[in-house]
Amino acid sequence: MEMLDGGFAGAFSRRALLAGAGLSAAALAGCSGDGAGSGTEGSTASDGSAPTDAAQVIVAMNAGSEPAAGFDPLVSWGCGEHVHEPLIQSTLITTDENLEFVNDLATGYSCSDDGLTWTFELRDDVLFTDGEPLTASDVAFTVNSAVKSDAFEGDLSMVEEAVAQGDAVVELHLNKPYNALLYTLAVLGIVPEHAYSDGYGANPVGSGRYTLERWDQGQQAIFRANPGYYGDAPLMERVVVVFMEEDAALAAVQAGQVDIAFTYATHAQQSFDGYDLVNYATVDSRGISLPTIPAGGTKDAGGGVTYATGNDVTCDLAVRRAINEAVDRDQVIANVLSGYGKVAYSVGDDMPWSSEDMRVELDRDDARKLLDDAGWEPGDDGVRVRVRDGVRASFDLWYSSDDSVRQAMANELSNQLAEVGIEATPHGGSWDEIYPHQYSDPVLWGWGSNSPTEVYALNYSTGWGNYACYESAAIDAHLDEALAQPAIEDSYDYWRLAAWDGEDGFAPKGAATWVWVANVDHLYFKRSGLNVAEQKPHPHGHGWSLVNNVDRWTWS
Repeated sequence: MEMLDGGFAGAFSRRALLAGAGLSAAALAGCSGDGAGSGTEGSTASDGSAPTDAAQVIVAMNAGSEPAAGFDPLVSWGCGEHVHEPLIQSTLITTDENLEFVNDLATGYSCSDDGLTWTFELRDDVLFTDGEPLTASDVAFTVNSAVKSDAFEGDLSMVEEAVAQGDAVVELHLNKPYNALLYTLAVLGIVPEHAYSDGYGANPVGSGRYTLERWDQGQQAIFRANPGYYGDAPLMERVVVVFMEEDAALAAVQAGQVDIAFTYATHAQQSFDGYDLVNYATVDSRGISLPTIPAGGTKDAGGGVTYATGNDVTCDLAVRRAINEAVDRDQVIANVLSGYGKVAYSVGDDMPWSSEDMRVELDRDDARKLLDDAGWEPGDDGVRVRVRDGVRASFDLWYSSDDSVRQAMANELSNQLAEVGIEATPHGGSWDEIYPHQYSDPVLWGWGSNSPTEVYALNYSTGWGNYACYESAAIDAHLDEALAQPAIEDSYDYWRLAAWDGEDGFAPKGAATWVWVANVDHLYFKRSGLNVAEQKPHPHGHGWSLVNNVDRWTWS
């Protein structure tokens, strides 16, 4: 696509850009001025009511970041696949830059010795934007509604009931100890019991830092600072989020129409006048699941759907360990990510619960010896064959075909594994095509969150993400014990034992259920002069996590 000159910001270029991006000329309504202002272009509304340029920012997010059901915490806003702070609504607690829990609505909280009752004391000075006070009844209503809802994308299955004890105290009664509940509460926006109904997502009433000024579905969402917010007033008074595909976001940067836009490592060598390429650390991990059981089984996925399970190559522990030792993670970072990432050994490296036992060093000589000793001999075409039954060390490596980075990574890993005689054939597809293979073939996944819950889901015997199909009573016991600790800092050692306890674990020295490859940095083209406050590590997925702290952003 021929891109518009980066220094031209006239009205014609604006309309041409929006049309090319699949947006109407009104998509940035309220941002129709053409002046450069104080660092961000055109931000004066036609009615003159919009903040000055210095108090507005325009953010380009990928189209998949738009919440289909609107800004409703009881569906996916905040608690969806890519977790983030809900901005419009307050939360009981939140996390700081070090991922330590801090209070928001809560003034304090505690857990009973048996881990089954969590008690939260609430501040008494919080109003919803319609002027009604926020009380413990609203918190209980939110939690109970989420538990009962089939649409809610978070996990509150461990909550039996939330009960308001007066206006300022709420108790959460659990059906099993589960301290990771706190991570969900940190992104669960509290909705008003009196004002929640069908259509809430399009017209949300909240008590958070921002209000929803306007939502043009498929195009943009505009947020304005909540004048009645009980905390520090947002420094960035207006936030315009435009939803764009990757090429359109790059065109928007080229034309100077947005202030910060997502991009990927495949575009990292490009440059645009007036913009800097910035990268933010993540726990956005790329890894390959390795089925641990022989082919021939099935798994009931519910609703009458069954999936095949098992793989006759990766069911061999020697193969799984050899794959882990054969991968040159540094080379992947250099060749695929242009250096914008770091090697990964787990789904949560450098988190308080991560284990050093997940580390594995590049050693292709030892990988070859593991395969030799297990009876995998090199064939005439270089692909190893298991002597006892003639099985070739060959499998499909599935990846999402709409992700250019995953495609490049799959090809790079295929070339690397060929060095030790393993044939991994990259196979791109849509997720609808991939899911039937999730328990029977290696899949290149993206996971990672600011919570240990994915460690549980990917490794617990009955976890929804146990694609490796490895079942271990020892691992399950360690994971259950981790969740049972009333003090969350006491759980970290149990998470580590689940990785490796000296006899069993999912680490490469144990069952080697995954080969983790890289944590991908999240890349953005940012307008010079925009000061983005210190970011928490981003979870999997470009999107709303970038603006967790947009209220602290400024222009210089």
